[in-house]
Amino acid sequence: MGTKGVQLLEALGVDVNGLIESLNKALADEWLAYYQYWVGAKVIKGPMKEEAAAELIQHATDELRHADMLATRILQLGGTPILSPYNWEKMTNCGYDAPTDPFVKRVLEQNIKGEQCAIQTYNSILSMVKDKDPITYNIVLQILTDEIEHEDDLQAVLEDIELIQKK
Repeated sequence: MGTKGVQLLEALGVDVNGLIESLNKALADEWLAYYQYWVGAKVIKGPMKEEAAAELIQHATDELRHADMLATRILQLGGTPILSPYNWEKMTNCGYDAPTDPFVKRVLEQNIKGEQCAIQTYNSILSMVKDKDPITYNIVLQILTDEIEHEDDLQAVLEDIELIQKK
């Protein structure tokens, strides 16, 4: 997006620098979520671990796609995506929850918590750009839709495990 596009967004009331900062924080979240999903899928133990690991790997792939979408939009807005992984933890909204207890239920609960935070983050960004920046709005809405689906998927696997354990 050229300078004119940024000026137009500013004229519509978008704090472009604030938006870039919010997108970079979300970008940090996506990278940390990617790793949390990926490493969780590797170390997970317990009932239905194969099903849970497959879900985690699929979500990890989605998180990388989200990171790409966010980085592209940050560049279009004239910003710079986070350049160093050392800054991910400094900028994150949702943090990183290491799977130190690899029991499948615990790993799923950690990732559900992360998805719930992501949903809040993307709802907040939607509020910033609604009726002002349709490009960012559509990108963030697509990511938000995925995050809601991820949370639902993880809840379903967790419920299945709980049903098995009750028998």
